[in-house]
Amino acid sequence: MNRDGGAATCSSEKIREQCKELILTDKQIEEIMRRVIKEINRGLSKETHAEADVKCFITYVQDLPNGKEKGKFLALDLGGTNFRVLLIHLKDENDFEMLSKIYAIPQSIMLGSGTQLFDHIAECLANFMKEHSVYEERLPLGFTFSFPLTQLGLTKGILARWTKGFNCSGVVGEDVVQLLKDAIARRGDVQIDICAILNDTTGTLMSCAWKNHNCRIGLIVGTGSNACYVERVENCDLFDGPKSGPNIKQHVMINTEWGAFGDDGALDFVRTEYDREIDQHSINPGRQLQEKMISGMYMGELARLAIVRFTKAGLLFGGVGSDILFKRGQFFTKYVSEIESDKPGTYYNCREVLEELGLEHATDEDCANVRYICECVSSRAAHLVSAGIAALINKMDEPSVTVGVDGSVYRFHPKFHDLMVQKIRQFVKPHISFDLMLSEDGSGRGAALVAAVACREAQ
Repeated sequence: MNRDGGAATCSSEKIREQCKELILTDKQIEEIMRRVIKEINRGLSKETHAEADVKCFITYVQDLPNGKEKGKFLALDLGGTNFRVLLIHLKDENDFEMLSKIYAIPQSIMLGSGTQLFDHIAECLANFMKEHSVYEERLPLGFTFSFPLTQLGLTKGILARWTKGFNCSGVVGEDVVQLLKDAIARRGDVQIDICAILNDTTGTLMSCAWKNHNCRIGLIVGTGSNACYVERVENCDLFDGPKSGPNIKQHVMINTEWGAFGDDGALDFVRTEYDREIDQHSINPGRQLQEKMISGMYMGELARLAIVRFTKAGLLFGGVGSDILFKRGQFFTKYVSEIESDKPGTYYNCREVLEELGLEHATDEDCANVRYICECVSSRAAHLVSAGIAALINKMDEPSVTVGVDGSVYRFHPKFHDLMVQKIRQFVKPHISFDLMLSEDGSGRGAALVAAVACREAQ
């Protein structure tokens, strides 16, 4: 193999042949859509909810923004090793001011007691209100809490289990809204009304719906993947509120938790040896199988496993790899985006990445093959997401739907948006129009908007 890629066609054909299992056929996508809907219906039904993989938790968010929300609102966004506090002043449609600050959660608090955690959050809230001269005001707050929750109302959420490295005692099985209220009450110095608890997908949907009233789906494609959508109350067996009568709301938002789709084997017919290896070495084997085929946490490693296999088979780099390439987790997801950002026929980013991995001996042909592998992995992720979104759009059967999207993969991968638009169009009913809208600061502003809508409704 020479630098100008003299033997390109031969080897590329072999790589293309080997990569076929990473390409979803239209027939497979149709089957995935069918299985997604079957699983969503199992999650919505009282009889099958307990064993459903896609839990379809009811959020109790029933009203979307109409652009008439006004006033000052706090938002608290807790979803990882730090949290954000935001002060949002809604003036009129499309005009708002937003101030925010990020606070760290020390390891000792992440593994300490629930009381310590919520006291820490309440202290940061009070300091933030002092800094921004709203310490004396009584403000509504929306609480984005991105851990698995069973919601029993708009302001009641029971923590199902901790994830993301948290293990605070005395919180699992408890209402996290009440724990935050108790911590605020213990201080006694600030007046905060917690109006709603939600997760990041709901926040994304609300944030986009404020600008675009057709928004009916919220999607996250980042480190993880999840979606929420607007469902008819009559289809929600577990909805614990009035379902009929005058002035009864017809719809409620559903948090699907669709990352777990496939945990029962529903995706086995399209999973590959790379997917199985990623799952075996993960912290939660057998769980979140769809997420492991889609999200930024795993995409780079999927590409690395394929590159390693083809290198050992002598199809890449003349059969000579490197210590870095052979080390788990060293091919980052951002590399996939960078490699696919090269203009066709050029390999500037690809060469930089391969040099970082100690593969200075790569030929142009190797670069073309590595790019093809990355394209197969990212396109499959985009097509899996598209299958789920097309299935939801068809299920709702509205004439026009906007999908609010957030997350690093969607935001930074150069082709993800276009791949999704093309594939969703192919599988959505012909009479339905749709568009994808990037959420600007979804989970934070969305939390404030849920609080704003709750206040609007209460008035």
